[in-house]
Parts: sequence; structure tokens; C-alpha cells
Amino acid sequence: MKLSDSRTINADAATVWAGLLNPDVLKACVPGCTEMSGSAQDGFEATVVQKVGPVKATFKGAVALSDMNEPESLTMTGEGKGGAAGFAKGGADVRLEPQGDQTILHYDVEAKVGGKLAQLGSRIIDGFAKKMADQFFENFSDAVGAPVAQEGTSDSEDTSQKKGWFKKLVS
Repeated sequence: MKLSDSRTINADAATVWAGLLNPDVLKACVPGCTEMSGSAQDGFEATVVQKVGPVKATFKGAVALSDMNEPESLTMTGEGKGGAAGFAKGGADVRLEPQGDQTILHYDVEAKVGGKLAQLGSRIIDGFAKKMADQFFENFSDAVGAPVAQEGTSDSEDTSQKKGWFKKLVS
């Protein structure tokens, strides 16, 4: 399965880069992530609980970062095992493109699944992968980016505290 897309994040490239390397940000952004440890240099270990169609599993896996060209691009490769549910492995090439005060994050993902997951069929798996990617980047944008004022709505204090929490930490 291959997936490519881009997201505009309301933060500069250095802040987005720092977020991609921070295990606390990643844990908060990966849907279903219950544990995340490690570092960008040594790699990350994670536990993620997900339900794909009728299959619910706890995946334990590792992610390594390579080809790091700060703050422009990096490659993530990982593998997770979900016991009887099967496994998932793959990689992502991430490229950051500064646009003034914003950053466009481009990603190309290639993933493979096996075991019971593979039996669900590519339609279910591809839809689930797209949903997971959308959810991750929405969470990541909220954590790293500054709040975006929308017309017709007022910025409540509660919303502004949630949005951009990582950017506030590194500012």
C-alpha cells in the first residue's frame, strides 16, 4: 500500500522538525498510542492499540529515523507486531517546505501488512491507513501549530490551550 499527501502546518519548519523528533508529541499524535519511548538518535519504541475492521490488536513496534537533513527531510522506517492479528511494517519519507510562518509537510508512505490483517483486504486496509494518517497529521498540526482563527468563531481559552501546546513549550 502506498499513500502520499501533504499538510500545511501553522508553524515554522524548525518547530515542525522538533515535533517530529519528540516522543511526547508523537505519543500524543499517534491514534491509539499508549506508550512511546526512545529518541531520534536511537529510535522509538511504541505500543499502539487499534481496531481494524473486526480485528483488534495491540501492536508493539520500533521506529528508526534515517537520512535526517535538518530541518528539511527524514525517513522513518518501522515494524509492529500484533500477535495473532499479524504485523505491519513500512516506511515514510517526510519533506518539510517552509512557506513564510507556515510549513508544508509532504509525506510518502509505503506499508505492508500480514496475518489476519492482510486477510481483511486492501480496501479496508487502505481506508484505515488513510484515516490513521489523516488523524495523526490533524493531531500533529494541532500540537505543533499555532491556533488558526476561523471566521465566525471566537477563540475560547480552552481551545487555545490545547492547540499549539508543543510550540509554546519550545518558544
